[in-house]
Amino acid sequence: MSSNKIKALIIDDSALVREVLTEILNADPALEVIGTASDPLIARNKIKQLNPDVLTLDVEMPRMDGLTFLSNLMRLRPMPVVMVSSLTENGADITLQALEIGAVDFVSKPKLDIAHGLKEYADELCEKVKMAAGAKLQNYSWDSRPQAEASQRHSADAILDKPTAHANFKTTDKIIAIGASTGGTEAIKEVLMQMPADAPGTVITQHIPEAFSAPFARRMHDNCAMTVYEASDGQQILPGHVYIAPGNRHLMIERSGARYICRLSDGPPVNRHRPAVDVMFRSVAQNVGPNAIGIILTGMGDDGAAGLKEMHDAGARTIAQDERTSVVWGMPGEAVKHGGVDEILPLHAIAPRFMRFLQ
Repeated sequence: MSSNKIKALIIDDSALVREVLTEILNADPALEVIGTASDPLIARNKIKQLNPDVLTLDVEMPRMDGLTFLSNLMRLRPMPVVMVSSLTENGADITLQALEIGAVDFVSKPKLDIAHGLKEYADELCEKVKMAAGAKLQNYSWDSRPQAEASQRHSADAILDKPTAHANFKTTDKIIAIGASTGGTEAIKEVLMQMPADAPGTVITQHIPEAFSAPFARRMHDNCAMTVYEASDGQQILPGHVYIAPGNRHLMIERSGARYICRLSDGPPVNRHRPAVDVMFRSVAQNVGPNAIGIILTGMGDDGAAGLKEMHDAGARTIAQDERTSVVWGMPGEAVKHGGVDEILPLHAIAPRFMRFLQ
């Protein structure tokens, strides 16, 4: 057994899924499946015997449900877990709870023809298992799979033209724009929970699949003082309200007279994502300019780095989450490299900092 491979244990009640996941992970030279378990009680013994680096865990399990097992695991022996979840509203609620408890990320199980469907997720699954092995075990969360595969990698130019000159910003309404990916659901919650009920209108792009954005918005609404929506096309952006990009649609901000409104787009994936943070940040740079605050939180990849630089160049204040408190310092780290970040702060300090700036 190679010692430098990432060792994975697969926990799933379906023998077929265990077989397919084993085949997928073992095909990656960096990964090795060292065992499988059909339920959490068997898994508990195998974790002690085999000492895996990462678990994949089915959300719905016999004998002990996945959430109970996960919360026991995080209390007694914290370790990286990637949830294997169904793409349903119920599956979304359970997965969001799992991320709250401490799962790093999730992959969604196809509804039909599971053996063929899971093979289509092979790259995503391997990438997330490897990322989980190196992620920080603190504010865990996830990065959804890209909702459509781009044959070529698009930039925000595919949705919005680059600004040629900055507009004249007559309104004084402020807008807060937040982008996140892996680890973002819990990071966003921490920021929103620190914001008062009369905070400026806030727009959020979190890489998220379609079935998850409405449950995520409801969860945020229940946890913070502001009113939280899954954004709809043409919706006016008001103080005290938060607008979360729907899964599989880009969220942009437009001006309509002195008001700001949400615009949704089915345009191609940008940086392999739809919704993409770069698209939202560019629209904020073009339409809100110096009246905006841009925040980039934990996430894998570089989506948002170019857009945050455009916001910075348009006169917006910009903040990146620091490496120590990020589950994955991909997106914030890239934004810092692009030169678009005014301040790098730990997660708990971000909301107090921009609220002080607004006052």
